[in-house]
Amino acid sequence: MKNSLLILLTIVLFGCQNNPSEQLNFPEKYLVKLDISPDNIPFELALKKSGEKWYAEVYNAEEILSFDEVLVKNDSLFISMGVFDADLKAKIQSTGELTGIFVKNYLNDYEVAFTAQVSQGQRFPVNKTPEVDFTGRWKATFEKDDDNYDAIGIFEQKGDRITGTFMTKLGDYRYLEGNVSGKEFFMSTFDGSHAYLFKGEMGEDGTMSGEFRSGPNYKETFSASKNSTFELPDAYSLNYLTEGYDKLEFTFPDVDGNEVSLSDEQFQEKVVLVQLFGTWCPNCMDETRFLGSWYDKNKDSGVEIIGLAFESKADFDYASNRVKKTKQKLEANYTFLLAGESSKEKASLALPALNQVIAFPTLIYIDKKGKVRHIHTGFNGPGTGVYFENWVEEHNNLIKELLSEI
Repeated sequence: MKNSLLILLTIVLFGCQNNPSEQLNFPEKYLVKLDISPDNIPFELALKKSGEKWYAEVYNAEEILSFDEVLVKNDSLFISMGVFDADLKAKIQSTGELTGIFVKNYLNDYEVAFTAQVSQGQRFPVNKTPEVDFTGRWKATFEKDDDNYDAIGIFEQKGDRITGTFMTKLGDYRYLEGNVSGKEFFMSTFDGSHAYLFKGEMGEDGTMSGEFRSGPNYKETFSASKNSTFELPDAYSLNYLTEGYDKLEFTFPDVDGNEVSLSDEQFQEKVVLVQLFGTWCPNCMDETRFLGSWYDKNKDSGVEIIGLAFESKADFDYASNRVKKTKQKLEANYTFLLAGESSKEKASLALPALNQVIAFPTLIYIDKKGKVRHIHTGFNGPGTGVYFENWVEEHNNLIKELLSEI
């Protein structure tokens, strides 16, 4: 059935792209449920029209993500998910409900069925009055098989509504939103590519245990306890230059195929930020959105940014098109180079001066003499609130210090 629906949508949407239906009256918001049986990952979606053009909005807590590549034709709906190589494709039922699939185009057979009904204002059922309050700061440990990692959970609960996120040493799980029922919480997020579900329950001793699901297959468990002092490893301590290297050197093609080196004249005697990122990466999306606006405000002060893109496919045309689209969508007007595939191992080989590539994104600070001064691993973005604000201040102070040096 999924394949039949995909073929039908392809014929309808790409075979007849003009004159979208004028008769549709979508509800104010849909509650979309991605089917990852036995669970589902819910998020709110709105379909709106400006003049003759449709657009979609996805809501996660206080975040609103806008997607402007939307096609409505008769009873079919197609939404391209912005910077991500992913789509929502649906049939519009006579009741106004949606049934369809979420696909990641760069992965073979990645299809997740979904339904969408009128949103009633909450993501998850609340069958019991909340008996506990999850508000606060938690030290969490996530586990899968023999691997584990620490995180900090920061949550705010008001009545049966809960928002917040988990921060790890490599990045955060972005804006989470959900509900509390009895002693349990349920939270989810969808950014256009990544769909996360967290379920947790508070025990009698005040500790918490739960489960994390990412997409249809990936699963981890976690445990947590309230902790106001626990800190993650210093993000500037995880990466460093390998013995024998005192500078970073590379040459990669830009989006038009022209070879660009860090040693080129345009980067000399300037403070240079080198960003390791990928257009498939949600934390990279957050960092790139910040750096894009920051660069526009600061480029005349003597700074440059080079984004090294590690993409889902080695094909140059594919990678170039993804990066061009990201530059345009996120208004990032700095230099982007195509550095290789989205593998930490391959990225480490492409940049032998680094001890290893641990995370996407990673941000490398280089002074006006070409010396690597700081390496910031991972990115905890705006969904972390004050933690993100503190990093912005820290970042600006580092740049100010580097610019002031003779």
